[in-house]
Amino acid sequence: MSDEIILIVDDEREIADLLEVYLKNENYQVRKFYNTSDVLACVDREPVSLALLDVMLPEMDGFTLCRKIREKYLFPIIMLTAKSGDIDKIQGLSLGADDYITKPFNPLEVVARVKTQLRRYKQYNNGQGESAQPEDYDSRGLYICPHNHKCTLNGEVLALTPIEFNILWYLCKNHGRVVSAEELFETVWGEEFFESSNNTVMAHIARLREKLHEPPRKPKFIKTVWGVGYTIE
Repeated sequence: MSDEIILIVDDEREIADLLEVYLKNENYQVRKFYNTSDVLACVDREPVSLALLDVMLPEMDGFTLCRKIREKYLFPIIMLTAKSGDIDKIQGLSLGADDYITKPFNPLEVVARVKTQLRRYKQYNNGQGESAQPEDYDSRGLYICPHNHKCTLNGEVLALTPIEFNILWYLCKNHGRVVSAEELFETVWGEEFFESSNNTVMAHIARLREKLHEPPRKPKFIKTVWGVGYTIE
């Protein structure tokens, strides 16, 4: 059995149990919860590799749980939501989620998304993959190193998720050039770009700007070229 632990939090027992079966069939270890009361204690106690969080949960909603996890941990988080509206998806992404899946779903799709996120996370931690380039970027107090995936701003270490790091690094290594949302999505996510993908990119850019302490109207680093894309000058 794999040493990777997948956390499932969903108050719909049938869904949680079904996901547990499929993930265990892939040799993952599973920690399953139908409510949020003991989830944070589990995360503090065990080396969780990835979390699947339902949005609509008793006691504490999935968005709040995601935010609390992100205060300390960077492992991938996939939100499970019964709502298909972009607002809910953007809210989850802006709080640090890496992906979202709309119910009802095919369990095989969930397993595929889990594998994709884990692969990306391993590449991030091992300094491998598309983002690993020989040059560092150092400008105006922002330093980003693809070898050890370290990013600092004026000496302060920035806690970036793998996707956030890869977005920032891709923009930095292409500084001076405008990168379209489509190019950014297909490079970082490795998936085909659709119209809704733009909202995913926007949510992650907003999250990055927040971590860079960027003023919304006059960002110092990541600038939007309306109708074209994003650039770091």
